[in-house]
Amino acid sequence: MRREAFFGLADRLNGRLQGDEVLFARLGVEASDFVRLNQNRVRQAGSVRSADLGLTLIQGRKQVEGDCQLSGDSTADEAMALSLLQRLRERLPHVPDDPYLNVGETALEIHRDLPATLPDSNEAIGTLTEFAEGLDLVGIWAAGSLADGLASSIGHRCWQQSHSFNLDWSCYLDRDKAVKESYSGFDWQPAALAERIARQRERLAVMARPQRRIEPDRYRAYLAPAAVQELMDMLAWGGFGLRDHRTHQTPLLALVNGEQRLHPDLSIHEEHGRGLSAGFTDEGFAKPPRVALIEQGRFKDCLVDARSAKEYGEPVNAAVESPESVAVGAGDLPADEVLARLGTGIYVGNLWYCNWSDRNACRVTGMTRFGTFWVENGALVAPLAVMRFDDSLYHLLGDRLEALTAERELILSPDTYGGRSSDSALLPGILVGGIELAL
Repeated sequence: MRREAFFGLADRLNGRLQGDEVLFARLGVEASDFVRLNQNRVRQAGSVRSADLGLTLIQGRKQVEGDCQLSGDSTADEAMALSLLQRLRERLPHVPDDPYLNVGETALEIHRDLPATLPDSNEAIGTLTEFAEGLDLVGIWAAGSLADGLASSIGHRCWQQSHSFNLDWSCYLDRDKAVKESYSGFDWQPAALAERIARQRERLAVMARPQRRIEPDRYRAYLAPAAVQELMDMLAWGGFGLRDHRTHQTPLLALVNGEQRLHPDLSIHEEHGRGLSAGFTDEGFAKPPRVALIEQGRFKDCLVDARSAKEYGEPVNAAVESPESVAVGAGDLPADEVLARLGTGIYVGNLWYCNWSDRNACRVTGMTRFGTFWVENGALVAPLAVMRFDDSLYHLLGDRLEALTAERELILSPDTYGGRSSDSALLPGILVGGIELAL
């Protein structure tokens, strides 16, 4: 469904409202191609074309919600939407008042179309399999467009459409020995893909060497952007939401209270203006282009959704109280000097199965797994046996943080559960003076 068709449907629904009813209509549209690969061959290919309509009917302090999937037939879709509206009207008298009901009461217009240069999926997969000839490549390709629409009887008319690709894959050497990579974004460049696969070939050659085992201890380490993303995901778990802060459940409580500080070179922002997520909320509030979460090592602002805004009397600045378009500021360490600066220690390509081991101390545990190597004199010398780390982010992002890379990697979420995710991250790699390996 296109923008004009959605707004037209919303207008016809608004014409059926009774008395002081208020209606918010949301639309989520996806047109994506998916390809699954194994042993560098296509094993499954398909496409998804979907349009999901959500309605929120409000009267006084009461609200009810419902949704339906549209077919593309305008007559049938309108009948389905009107039927949904009637069912919501029948439910409305039976729900209690909502004390935290909060919607934008001023008409809002936002129209945004993010440009992109996407290849034909057949062309992209052909390029991938050609570059990876001879490798046991396993992965998934997802590409296409996502659109979000919002219309209300108050006068909201908001639309955002984006186009992107996401290639997430691993190349296996033997059994669980593999090197993982990803390539995603808005501008398809075969040369960038070739560079990643060439790097995988080099690391698979190192992985073929005898595995190095080291004793649990603290080791100097470099964490690649994919590993940094896992740390950001942990911080997103209660670290930045206003409700978590006001109820003192945030793992960053010691930072907020001034008892701890992160490295002064570390800044973390939510960049609504950059990401794939819509620049407006389902409740009809515009998101600011940027929210400073951590500024030069100090906590700055929380993410505030509509319900928390109502409860705590703060302005809305997010749709949800966890980052959707997180960005960590770049440093001054050139990527091609990472191994030389590391010297001797551990190169961590990815982290897995992360969880809080001590939430109050902002302490995280997880596994190194794929793509972790022992480094000596600035060179990868051997694959490292799987190890568990257990360390505080106050150390990894604080007193032991030595440098952030000057280059940052755009990582789009590969999550496709219920539809392609619009979450993204723009991240550098980090060099740390020590990471605690527990076993």
